[in-house]
Amino acid sequence: MTHIRFVRHGQTDWNLYGKLQGQTDIPLNETGRQQAEECREALRTSRWDVLITTSLTRAKKTAEIINDSLHLDMVEMDHFKERYFGEGEGMLRDERVKQYPDFIFPNMETYEELVERVHKGLQKIHERFPDQKVLVVAHGAVISAIIREFHEGWEDLGHVKLFNGCLTDLHFEKEKWVVRSYNQVGHLSEHR
Repeated sequence: MTHIRFVRHGQTDWNLYGKLQGQTDIPLNETGRQQAEECREALRTSRWDVLITTSLTRAKKTAEIINDSLHLDMVEMDHFKERYFGEGEGMLRDERVKQYPDFIFPNMETYEELVERVHKGLQKIHERFPDQKVLVVAHGAVISAIIREFHEGWEDLGHVKLFNGCLTDLHFEKEKWVVRSYNQVGHLSEHR
């Protein structure tokens, strides 16, 4: 069974201020670095085979901090890069709601395009790392799409706010992907 644990990257200033990041490359802030360190401590007690990250600085730095004690091969895969939000990137929440109440921004990546990209990434992981335990440092919209696509009863969940540094487990069982847990935050000091 292939087991993937998704780690949402640590906090950035844009997360803090409510700015939509998308694929804009924003670094971790001090809280984000602390979240990554707390993820490292939570993950070091288990065996992992490989660590995957995206090319965005906030994910790469989170992965590097986690890997300080794991010493895994690090692979970059932009299949799990944040959704491109087009002209919505850089806008504060109030600005977005006022100008684009339907949350559809000019030139943004569609949900279907995002899901297709993520599915291709999952297929690559399953082919390259079958029956292994894989860590993937990824982004909020990507992890949300995974929950929506692979969690039975996701319709009953409503909108799930994924916290920075949260953990989500995805298993390949009986020829399909299944979300086993999501938005785990017990390892983060801000949620204790």
